[in-house]
Amino acid sequence: MNTLNQTIINEIRLLGFQDFPNFKALFLFLLFLFPIVTVCGNFLIIWLVASNSSLQSPMYFFLTQLSVSDLLVTTTIIPNTLYVICNEGGTMSLSACIIQFYFFACSEVFEFFLLSVMACDRYLAICNPLRYNALMNPVLCIKLVIISWLLSFSMELIVITSVIQLQFCGPNIIDHFFCDYVPLLELSCSDTSFIDEEIILLAIPLSFTPFIIIVVFYVYIIRAAIKISTTSGFSKIFSTCSSHLTVVLIFFGTITGIYMLPNKKKSMTANKILSLLYTVVTPMINPIIYSLRNEDIKKAIKKILGKIND
Repeated sequence: MNTLNQTIINEIRLLGFQDFPNFKALFLFLLFLFPIVTVCGNFLIIWLVASNSSLQSPMYFFLTQLSVSDLLVTTTIIPNTLYVICNEGGTMSLSACIIQFYFFACSEVFEFFLLSVMACDRYLAICNPLRYNALMNPVLCIKLVIISWLLSFSMELIVITSVIQLQFCGPNIIDHFFCDYVPLLELSCSDTSFIDEEIILLAIPLSFTPFIIIVVFYVYIIRAAIKISTTSGFSKIFSTCSSHLTVVLIFFGTITGIYMLPNKKKSMTANKILSLLYTVVTPMINPIIYSLRNEDIKKAIKKILGKIND
């Protein structure tokens, strides 16, 4: 595309929720309340696991990493979103916009990897309990988490390296509340087809492969559950996996809705609502799901409350 007669932009204006003027107060309230709950809930999970010997297991170690990922999403997106809503639109530099997208994307990609690791952990705990402690040892757990973080940051760096080579022309307006991939590339006056091809190629190791891994592990888990004749045994398996499976369904469901469905079938309003789900709601409900559905977490919370009351 010819850029000689076009102005190269260095600043991005986010419109936020200007198409919902009557709901400004509601959005401000929710985007102030939800992050507080998110931060408190995820820090509570991290603190409980770190301070309770009964929670020193691979499952809870991975849960703390899920909390770290959720905190990264919240701190990357919410502060600037509140500013945008308060001012009925807000500006940020192009470099800040790209950086915001990078850290947001890294946290999402890490969650893909982490959820597949957690599925492997549940598979070993249920289908190979006698060798579980030997196989899923602390050193392996740390290595899996480090590898997941390194893969997330390095593979997203490939995309960001391509993005910063683009030229961005006016208008500099993004009808969204944060710098997501699609609206950011729509501002480019360069050919972005090679980045689209890059994203498609990276989607296989970043999203489809973890999803297939999770499905395979749960097939084996379900087979193991079917073989158990006792109700108590089946209930134990269900309680062990239900929290993780709920988080998986919510995460993959919202990601599929926003990125996998054709854009022509979704309005910008639908995009914003779906984006709110996985940037604001999901990080908040993850610790709630694990707290309400996990007996060990509930016991640790009751133990702390008992000490406070004493």
